[in-house]
Amino acid sequence: MSRILLAEDDDSLRGFLARALERAGYEVRACADGDEALAALDDGPYDLLLTDIVMPGADGIEVAREAAARKPGLPIMFITGFAAVALANGDRTPQGSKVLAKPVHLREIVSEVEKMVAA
Repeated sequence: MSRILLAEDDDSLRGFLARALERAGYEVRACADGDEALAALDDGPYDLLLTDIVMPGADGIEVAREAAARKPGLPIMFITGFAAVALANGDRTPQGSKVLAKPVHLREIVSEVEKMVAA
């Protein structure tokens, strides 16, 4: 079973995402902020990092950079309401990462996760 590290500070969205991914057959470690996600990296390995960008503590880009440093080639997907900020910071985001702009349908997220994990 593929494992996903999910970092999202919005409680309801984090719950919806975790349940949707679990129903799709993934094991999900859900974190409420960037600092918790950084600590959870030690609980890996993970097959995908799915993270918001703007969060309390470490932001999603910092979490992604640390995850990529620890596990080169780890697929990384950002979900954010600040897509323009994420795209402008492309030099800071790990190579090959994907950005989905909120609002996003759960089906779309699950579909994109499936593609990234299978790649």
